[in-house]
Amino acid sequence: MKTINVGVIGMGWMGTVHSRSYASMRDRFFDGGVLPNLVMCADNVEARLEEAQARFGFAETSTNWMDVINHPDIDAVSITSPNFLHREMVMAAVAAGKHVMCEKPIGLLPDDVAACYKAAKEAGLMTFTGLNYRWVPLVQYAKNMIDSGQLGEITNYYGRFFAMYASDPLGMLSWRFLKEEAGTGALGDLMPHAADMAQFLAGPIKRVTSTTQTVVTERPLPVPGRGTHFSKGQPGDPTGAVTNEDYVGAMFEFDSGARGTIEISRAIFGPKVENRFEIYGTKGAIRWNFETMDELEIYLPDGSNAHDGFTRILASPDNPFYSRFQPGPGNNMSYDDLKVVEAYHFLKSIADGEQLEPSFKSAYEFAQVHDAMMRSWESGAWEDVRDI
Repeated sequence: MKTINVGVIGMGWMGTVHSRSYASMRDRFFDGGVLPNLVMCADNVEARLEEAQARFGFAETSTNWMDVINHPDIDAVSITSPNFLHREMVMAAVAAGKHVMCEKPIGLLPDDVAACYKAAKEAGLMTFTGLNYRWVPLVQYAKNMIDSGQLGEITNYYGRFFAMYASDPLGMLSWRFLKEEAGTGALGDLMPHAADMAQFLAGPIKRVTSTTQTVVTERPLPVPGRGTHFSKGQPGDPTGAVTNEDYVGAMFEFDSGARGTIEISRAIFGPKVENRFEIYGTKGAIRWNFETMDELEIYLPDGSNAHDGFTRILASPDNPFYSRFQPGPGNNMSYDDLKVVEAYHFLKSIADGEQLEPSFKSAYEFAQVHDAMMRSWESGAWEDVRDI
């Protein structure tokens, strides 16, 4: 059993999720050959540090994130800070020889992602990206179905990530809505999951055409250190301008020749966290939605009219990772469970010296797609996915 000393930078919502995931690894992956030791966390809000130490047992805390980077005992760093800090923190961690997990996107813009990926690769460090929807047991099952040829040749892919956390105009103007702090908006927040899922399941994307829209243009100003991007202001509060996009739509051509579309929106009414895909092949089709993450619809016609339709299956211990959390079929898993699986694979990469995915390489691959989308916003035309 190998112990990896871990530091976490940023103790907002996602920092607590990462910390909880490392702590849960001792239970869920007790026999996995690697265990985390929570050494230090950093945040600029003292109250968050006190709470994190009480909840997760960090040995040390600091209001200076460089203390995590420079700590001689820390092997690996989780970066869960606002987007505008990601590149600086990743580069500092890489320079200090630390393995890095960073929430997506690992930089404000595609160029930043490329720089982080190439720096970590040159340093020979293990990296990981927060793309936890990959780890849903039924998504893993769908991936196995596609790779084994059960759907035949993939012809069409439809994906979307609709979330209404920004649908209320009273939602506070947090860093997520500011170009200078988040870079892009929905493109950097939701599209990484949607584009990564498309490439994970259906293969590399060759070219793209895309459009974008800002739906809510003004939001109440936030109080620093209080609340999250889910927090609300009050009518009459001072407001500021939203400087990035709420919606992105795109059409794709995959390297395989398959065609696809993806839509994402953070300001739509109705769906809560509808990260969804539909995949159609020459032998069958599958449909999945994160809001019902433990259900998968499968169409595999067998020539009988009695069976000619989609069949709903439920997650079970036969699916990857499921039995780590639930003993029998039909019991629900959670978002946080997926982050535990993610944390395990990050530390497993370090312990075994073998890079698992999704690493910064995966982040670079969807950053290439994002780059093509942004070029399409300017040109109004199809743009090739290319090296950055």
